[in-house]
Amino acid sequence: MSFRTVSKDFSAYGQVSQSDLQSAVDQGFKSLIINRPDHESPGQPTAAETTAAAEALGLEVRFIPLVSGQLTMEHVDQTKAALAEMPKPILAHCASGMRSAILWSLAHKGEMSADDIINAVSKAGYDLAGLRPNL
Repeated sequence: MSFRTVSKDFSAYGQVSQSDLQSAVDQGFKSLIINRPDHESPGQPTAAETTAAAEALGLEVRFIPLVSGQLTMEHVDQTKAALAEMPKPILAHCASGMRSAILWSLAHKGEMSADDIINAVSKAGYDLAGLRPNL
């Protein structure tokens, strides 16, 4: 399983399955942030199902659902807190990993330069150049 490494302590990914969670544990991840809201697409596991599976494997879990186009400062603040408080490394997931990468980026505003943030997510395969004015 190839999670997209943004920093030594954070990776992003699309929808996770039970085998993905096992792979995350096998690769040393300690925590999971769920950014995908429930019922976004048919058949996707709920946050409660994913949380139960992740916790059974020993992962700490936070649910910070972000509906596309509805980003608020509360999302950023919750992500910043999770990144500071949760055991590392952390895997975050949504449908593609993009929303997770955006939240990581905004949580690092003021701690890293805009160039460093954009370069980090770019190396992970996410183009967030359009986010530069917000960083």
